Amino acid sequence: MAQNHRHLDWNDRRCVLAVAEHGGLAAAARALGVNHTTVLRRVNAFEEAQGLRLFERLPSGYLLTPGGEELLASVRQISSLVTDLERRLTGRDLRLEGVLRVATTDTLASSILPRHLAAFRVRYPDIVVELAVGNLPVDLVRHDVDAAIRPMAGPSETLIGRRVSAVAFAIYAARGAETSPWLAPDDTLAGTVAGRWVRAYVDPSEIAARADSLLTLRDLAIAGAGRTILPCYLGDVVPERLVRLGEPLPDAVSELWLLMHADLSRTARVRAFNTFMAGALAGERDLLEVRRDRSSRSR
Repeated sequence: MAQNHRHLDWNDRRCVLAVAEHGGLAAAARALGVNHTTVLRRVNAFEEAQGLRLFERLPSGYLLTPGGEELLASVRQISSLVTDLERRLTGRDLRLEGVLRVATTDTLASSILPRHLAAFRVRYPDIVVELAVGNLPVDLVRHDVDAAIRPMAGPSETLIGRRVSAVAFAIYAARGAETSPWLAPDDTLAGTVAGRWVRAYVDPSEIAARADSLLTLRDLAIAGAGRTILPCYLGDVVPERLVRLGEPLPDAVSELWLLMHADLSRTARVRAFNTFMAGALAGERDLLEVRRDRSSRSR
């Protein structure tokens, strides 16, 4: 009986799949948001329950054994079925209560979102929002989170998306540092609007520093370390500390989207969150799209 229970331990299964997909404990732990020792413990438990060594522990990472490849193919299929069932069951939840996991970027979490999340809490006191803040996309298909607020080109076919607005970008620097070297996104942000713009227009020899966060680049610019490209909702809100160098860039524009999986569209707390945030963020379009002159907002 204990053996059968171990077969159905989906926490072990998630850890095993993450190690297989990411090739190592540390990367799998980051993807799952847990400690790497937790991943190691669950992988070992899964191997013991199956009586099979799934991975070769190499200096370069974890490599699936032939037996592991065969077993993982079945586990992936079961995982897909279980995830689909979880989504459908969650989608029938009609209560305005419980935990709601929301993914967003550090730039939004440190600027526009806090006051609207506070207002949402007042409106729906029985819904507990858990923010997953990061600049890499999360997987709504696997139900890693319930909803997402992200700048992006648009949703995939499996997601329901609501476009909030365009997102304008511009160049910023501290006063007196307008001609300073560049501060640039690093390779982890290469696919973003800012990353692509820097690659197209900035000579690498002029770059003084890189970072994996636009929020960090803003703080570096405030300190006078250089100039950088930022979304205007991040740069325009501190006019006493940063100068916008010219108008928003016409070839550096993104879109702000509210996203959820189609299977969660009937979940009351997810629907309530998306409806509330769509209205709240629509009121931020002047800042997001830079519809008015900056000076009219800073007075």
